[in-house]
Amino acid sequence: MDVMGDKATLYETGRFVQPSDRDGAVEGAEEAAEEVRRRLAAEAGDVEAMSVLGAMLLRRGDLDGAEPQLRAATAAGDRAAANNLGVLLHQRGYADEAAGWWRIAAVAGSAPAAHALGRHHRERGDEPAAEYWLQQSAEQGHALGAYALADLLEHRGDAGAARWMRAAAERGHREAAYRLARALDRQTPAEGGDGPDNGVSQAAEAEQWYRQAAARGHRRAALHLGAILEKRGELKEAGRWYLTSAKDGEARAACALGFLLRDAGDTESAAVWWLRAAQEGDGNAANALGALHAERGETQTAERWYRAAMDAGDVNGAYNLGLLCAEQGRTAQAEQWYRRAAYAGHREAANALAILLLQVGDATGAEPWFSKAAEAGSVDAAFNLGILFAGRGEDDVALRWYERAAAAGHTEAALQVGMARLRDGDEQAAERHLRCAAGGGSAEAAYRLATVLDARRPPAPAHELGESVHLSKTECEEWYERAASQGHRRAQVRVGMLAAGRGDVVEAARWYREAAEAGSRNGAFNLGLLLAREGSEPEAAVWWTRAADAGHGRAALRLALVYARRGELAEGQRWADRAVSLGPEEVSERAARLRDALREELSA
Repeated sequence: MDVMGDKATLYETGRFVQPSDRDGAVEGAEEAAEEVRRRLAAEAGDVEAMSVLGAMLLRRGDLDGAEPQLRAATAAGDRAAANNLGVLLHQRGYADEAAGWWRIAAVAGSAPAAHALGRHHRERGDEPAAEYWLQQSAEQGHALGAYALADLLEHRGDAGAARWMRAAAERGHREAAYRLARALDRQTPAEGGDGPDNGVSQAAEAEQWYRQAAARGHRRAALHLGAILEKRGELKEAGRWYLTSAKDGEARAACALGFLLRDAGDTESAAVWWLRAAQEGDGNAANALGALHAERGETQTAERWYRAAMDAGDVNGAYNLGLLCAEQGRTAQAEQWYRRAAYAGHREAANALAILLLQVGDATGAEPWFSKAAEAGSVDAAFNLGILFAGRGEDDVALRWYERAAAAGHTEAALQVGMARLRDGDEQAAERHLRCAAGGGSAEAAYRLATVLDARRPPAPAHELGESVHLSKTECEEWYERAASQGHRRAQVRVGMLAAGRGDVVEAARWYREAAEAGSRNGAFNLGLLLAREGSEPEAAVWWTRAADAGHGRAALRLALVYARRGELAEGQRWADRAVSLGPEEVSERAARLRDALREELSA
């Protein structure tokens, strides 16, 4: 992420000039001179000067000096002075007397006085009077009056609130702009509106109002604007708004900025902002700090932050504590924290608790937690329920849970549904689910899908080994290769066979060897066949021995024949005996005949 500029950086660019002490002194001297001029004019009886001088003193907090000036100007009919006199009296605690002067100013047409009078009536519960005076202020274009009127109407559920909230926002009221943006956000459908552009236009308008409020220093607007930009991928600008909001004290923005920095690879800076947010009570940031320390192996610090998250009301803290305890083998404590989070509605904690109970043999206790988690939307829990019911032999119930998890994108569940459909003979449905699982990265699904497609292929013409034949790969071969590249041994053997069928000895040997070295007895047997045909019978015998030791009957028969040809009759008889016991039937029959012949030869 690019560096997000702060105030100091902006001063350095020269775009913003930092006021010097001399500038401040000049400004203060000018203000003092203006006050002297106004005071002289007021003493000479200038009503406007009295009003302005009173306002200057009021802003400064000099209530004793301001009051006589404002009272004199008010007596002479100055409505601004009447409004300011009301403000002064309100500050002194004389609310009713303040309201009297505000009424005088409001009747004379002062929009600020009408706003103040409306607020006064609302504080006393007189909503009709409040609405009347606030409307007088709002209709004169007073932004504060429009906002206060909108707030009053919104509290009552009046549809007219939106009009005045918009009016206040258009007149520059930052809270009105923020609330208008939030209202538009709530109205924006998740996938667009009823019309093709409705949702998009509302989202764009909401962003515009967030931007206006944020530019005026509204920290929550800056947070929401940052979230919109981050979702759109405009991370640099999102970071700037998060930074602005975080510096103004918005903990959620500090937390979000931390995640943005972490994703950019700056974990140390992320931790600084998470710490700031966590210290201000943000549970999400506390969890992030806990995870960071857990990754570093600092389990005690991680546990402290997870507890802080929990204390901040973030249920993820209890769940993360459960995970931490489970990783350390503290099963009883893990169960305690999982239960706490699960009872608070944390679905993944419910799933984890069920798994923990299942591991200690409490399937009865696990099932309701799996169900609770699955009903709350946990895809893993739905899949685990499928496993649970399948283990009990309740295949129909298991399939329903597998289908539910598969519909939510669970790869292994899709594989299970695909295999069930294959058993039922519904090849079309099986293929659909296998494609989903294979696309999700399941090597077994890729292999099963390849076998389905392979069965539909017309037989390929035979080729001699070593003959170079260039044919485009079929879809089934591509799926076999995908499974093989993920380490699926049967797929590796099948890819080797297909390569051998094309006459590509080198490719076939590579895949057979990879499967054999991973423990595939078929791979070892086929590699032996390939080597024998290439004239490397001694090496072939090594791989056949590995296959036979793993229970491959044909490999044992091949070894019996090899040793018989070498004249090592006893060793040949031993492998023939092994082939008889391993099978299959035709192998056993051939091996029995060979064994008997070798026995006769040995006894002759």
